[in-house]
Amino acid sequence: MSTQLDPLSVSADLLYTVKTEGDADPLRERLAALDRSQLERALASREDKLSFWLNCYNAYAQLLLEEEDPDLIDGGLLERWKFFARDRIPVGGVWLSLNDIEHGLLRSSKQPWGFGYVPRLFPSSFERHFRLAECDPRVHFALGHDTEHSPPIAVYSPRDVDEDLDIAIEWFLEENVTYDSDENTATVPRLFRQYRGDFGGTYGIIGFLREYNAVPTDTTPSLEYERVDRSAELDVDLNADDVRP
Repeated sequence: MSTQLDPLSVSADLLYTVKTEGDADPLRERLAALDRSQLERALASREDKLSFWLNCYNAYAQLLLEEEDPDLIDGGLLERWKFFARDRIPVGGVWLSLNDIEHGLLRSSKQPWGFGYVPRLFPSSFERHFRLAECDPRVHFALGHDTEHSPPIAVYSPRDVDEDLDIAIEWFLEENVTYDSDENTATVPRLFRQYRGDFGGTYGIIGFLREYNAVPTDTTPSLEYERVDRSAELDVDLNADDVRP
């Protein structure tokens, strides 16, 4: 492995390696050994940060799941919370958790609870420096911790991340949203309720559905939320047959 790999390439190569069941250890070590100046140069734009942290999250979600004791994962809510909350991801000399990446860096320092309205009160200096400036609700459709009718995990690049996210969202909404024209009701996954503040509240969710053609643009439907299967919450399917080099 070249020692000249930049942080964005390391994150992309790590996820690609995990998806193809290669040896991820050298890339994990490289990610851990990055210095802050390298990260600052590499994560200069919104697209850089978005693609880097999505790749890191999805790679480590699978790696940690493979390393975890299955009995602990199936043990209950506390064990599942520990899986996401423990600091087991070294990036640039800092230990992060899956929650740190998802809620701190990708959601711009918001709590995992509170319907997307509650901020993380004491974000670290690392988080403040490298988080997205604003929460992009599209990240909810790109993180590999809900495999029920989810799009395949992609390896993101700054150049294509926005287009690829839009494609994933269109696929997800087509699979998971139903619109009843007689009742003017849209049935949507519960993540819209769980993070409704990220979408701008109820009207923001409806606008999001209109934008991606999940409901007619001239309607204002009422929303119904699907039930969620908590037993599948930690499943991660990287779908190695859908690899983007």
